[in-house]
Amino acid sequence: MNISRNSIDRLNAEITISLSPNDYEAKVNEGIKKVQKQVSMPGFRPGKVPNGLIKKQYGTQIMVDEINKLLNDAIYKYIEENKIEILGNPLPKDQTKVDFETQKEFEFVYELGLAPEFNVTLDSKSTFVYKTVKVDDELIEKYLKDVRRNYGQAVYPEIAGEKDVIFVDINELDESGNIKAGGIFKSTSLSAEKINNKTSASKLIGLKKGDKLVLNIDELFETALDKSVTLGLEKEQAENAHCNIQITVKNISHIEDAELNQELFDRIYGAGKINGEEEFRNKIREELNLMFSADAERFLKTEVEKALVEKLNFELPDAFLKRWLTVVNEKPITQEELESDYPNYAKAMKWKLIENKIIKDNEIKVDQNEAIEEAKAFIKGEYARYGQVPSEADLDKISKDLLTKEKEAQRIFENLYSKKVINLIKEKCHLDKKELSYEEFFKA
Repeated sequence: MNISRNSIDRLNAEITISLSPNDYEAKVNEGIKKVQKQVSMPGFRPGKVPNGLIKKQYGTQIMVDEINKLLNDAIYKYIEENKIEILGNPLPKDQTKVDFETQKEFEFVYELGLAPEFNVTLDSKSTFVYKTVKVDDELIEKYLKDVRRNYGQAVYPEIAGEKDVIFVDINELDESGNIKAGGIFKSTSLSAEKINNKTSASKLIGLKKGDKLVLNIDELFETALDKSVTLGLEKEQAENAHCNIQITVKNISHIEDAELNQELFDRIYGAGKINGEEEFRNKIREELNLMFSADAERFLKTEVEKALVEKLNFELPDAFLKRWLTVVNEKPITQEELESDYPNYAKAMKWKLIENKIIKDNEIKVDQNEAIEEAKAFIKGEYARYGQVPSEADLDKISKDLLTKEKEAQRIFENLYSKKVINLIKEKCHLDKKELSYEEFFKA
């Protein structure tokens, strides 16, 4: 076997592998003997089919399989031994069709996309914007308002107000003002607060249980889509509906905000965990700071990625990568889709190369214990979504099981490496810290 490399340019190369019978014949003969032990043919006992018949019927396919295995092992061994950093996988180059029936000597050419060479300098001269959310009294009050509403109780007032929900029957009327037989009918809910036509909305305020109100359907619903969604009408029916309707009030509901008292504190955090309004506000401040610190870290990561990709501005073997993406994509991809998606793919790959360079240059490591703790944190978060707390025994078992799954383990390790890279940048680089209001932070 002979393997040679031809450098096309800084980002592209070809590897040529030449094979002679001495390279593959022994493996092919082993394959034939293996098939001979397993195959059955009429007139022969199992395992006793003559070698010549096996070779005639299965020889070519066995040779193809063995040569492909040989090529795969050889090219990756060559890449590893020569420390060639590649992107994607080697691609067989289009060449004259190989005739495995008659050829004895073979030559195969593979295209390689090479990783670019670059350096990443992290020091105080590198500046990144680090936005944080200012958790002030105003933000806490807004949060408290939402909490009180979420834990509020439904009450049923006699008269409908602006923010009340009115449960109604809606009937289509005929030209005489009577309920139309077979016409539009729907039991639904309305709220003056959510109706865009303020004149119509005002007519709902002050209604009582049992009251009836006649409106034109277009006064209540501005678009055919509104009619379709609220009344369950087909598109064409909704577009052609311009009739009068009768609204009959069946019930009225209102959510009364929960009182800011010990009962509320116990409902949210458990009996006796929070005592008094001051502790409650401090707990909310702590939770908001923790929640927004995660947002701040995500924003910083985005800023770092964007800044370093733009600053280093290295090239990729774009033509090769586009061919590779077309080959490995599970679903067929059109040229238009490829050209549309590629810029985002290229940015993501550039950042991954930069991140790996930082990890290598700074000898960043992640050990198994760190991965277990990260898995436990993820599991706790999943339990918390359903208001549950896992036991330590469950945490140990589930985290270990999680790390036996290749994709999950890869995600956990990648997440840890990513966190360590950002922490390193926070240590070495200058952060332009900006404390912003909630609105400013998420608007920018």
